[in-house]
Amino acid sequence: MKLHLIGHDEKYAVEQSLLTLFPAERPVYGEVDREADAVWAVITLAEDAEAVTVTTELCVDGKSETHSYSHPLRGTDYEREGQRRHTIGLSFFGAAKKLLGIAPAWGSLTGVRPTKVAIAAMAEHGRERAERVLQDTYFVTPARARLAIECAEAGLRAEAALEPRDISLYVGIPFCPTRCAYCSFVSQSVEKSLALIEPYLDALCREIEDAAAMVRRLGLRVKSFYMGGGTPTTLSAPQMDRLLTALETHFDLSACAERTIEAGRPDTITLDKLRVLKDHATTRVSINPQSMSDEVLRAIGRHHTAADIENAMRMVDEVGFASVNMDLIAGLPQDTVERFRDTLTRVLDFGTDNITIHTLSLKKGSRITLEQSRIPSPEEVGEMLDFAAPLLRAQDFAPYYLYRQKYMSGSFENVGWAKPGGECLYNIYIMEELHTILSLGAGGSTKLVDRKGEYIERVFNHKYPQEYIERPEKLGSNREAFAAFYTDRMKGENGK
Repeated sequence: MKLHLIGHDEKYAVEQSLLTLFPAERPVYGEVDREADAVWAVITLAEDAEAVTVTTELCVDGKSETHSYSHPLRGTDYEREGQRRHTIGLSFFGAAKKLLGIAPAWGSLTGVRPTKVAIAAMAEHGRERAERVLQDTYFVTPARARLAIECAEAGLRAEAALEPRDISLYVGIPFCPTRCAYCSFVSQSVEKSLALIEPYLDALCREIEDAAAMVRRLGLRVKSFYMGGGTPTTLSAPQMDRLLTALETHFDLSACAERTIEAGRPDTITLDKLRVLKDHATTRVSINPQSMSDEVLRAIGRHHTAADIENAMRMVDEVGFASVNMDLIAGLPQDTVERFRDTLTRVLDFGTDNITIHTLSLKKGSRITLEQSRIPSPEEVGEMLDFAAPLLRAQDFAPYYLYRQKYMSGSFENVGWAKPGGECLYNIYIMEELHTILSLGAGGSTKLVDRKGEYIERVFNHKYPQEYIERPEKLGSNREAFAAFYTDRMKGENGK
């Protein structure tokens, strides 16, 4: 689509709306030739000291519409920047809605965290009115408006229980038995990189020791711990024992409210590994079947069957954990609405207290984007999600965290559902950006959060295991950045 921006250069805001409403189009910038160009938009921004107004003229194959939207300008420069982007999004959405005659489930909202908008609406209008604001101002469907409000409330409850010096700890294990077709994470297939695991653990244990010393010096407290990947249970039982022993030796986890470890792939789960996790006070394991259909599992490159998932859950039940999460994905290759319904029904029969329903995201770098497998249509994915929500509610599950991604089928969402007390606090903390997440291991992305100043800073470890092992100096510079962030905060708290 040819895009002509007048009075601004807010390409990101326009491209997010374009991606949601016209997923087959890609942006091309320049002056529009209204005679020669078949698909175009002219987005004009004007403002004064009081308000910003954006007018979008949109044309697709000879049919055109125009929509203007105004919004007050107030607050800091940062807040005004957000208000401009908000106005651009609503103006473009309004023109597209007129032109297409339909609107996506999330209306004009394009961001990763719809709960941010929900929290702002609740603060200004109250809980009941906030749902109407999401529907009337942003054109969010009633079902999605309810989801956003409920997840926002869960985030506010989690925030109220935090102390100023609380942080969460993440440890990454970037190894998997095989690479799934939908995956774009940086991870190594164990089939190709078995020799890397031991030196990786050596480097990771050194980072754990150094990071723990820094956390003690800064007087911080670990509130939640999460080990992800990759697939952490790719490690052997002795390797996992070594790693968890290092964590407990160096970090003070006495205030840790939960310890979650992704057991992930059923073909990596054994009784001895689960017993190691239990012996190290793991409170939650995540078993991620994605589907209970053998045909779908083959299509996504999994080397296990639905029967293997059932066997893994029997072992989990035998060892006994306070909470168990299971991940499913709506929209996988070769899946159908009927198969997805069967998957969710069978997963509920396991008695798990935490189920995450993801929507397939067609990520760059994943094998699925290069293959010709049948992928369910957005309409079918919508049916899957519309089946899941009422069934989960009927089984005493409630939504507690929510996020969206680029290239999601139907522009839907990922939602964590839990029975009372089964919520994963780490998921809330990271998605709502409630406090700092210290990330260790290859591919680690530490998110430094200053809630008072509404400021977030990120530092990254090397992505690949080999790089992480061979270049430890990067870890040192990341710790320096982390310490500087908290030293500056302490000065501010002390009024210096």
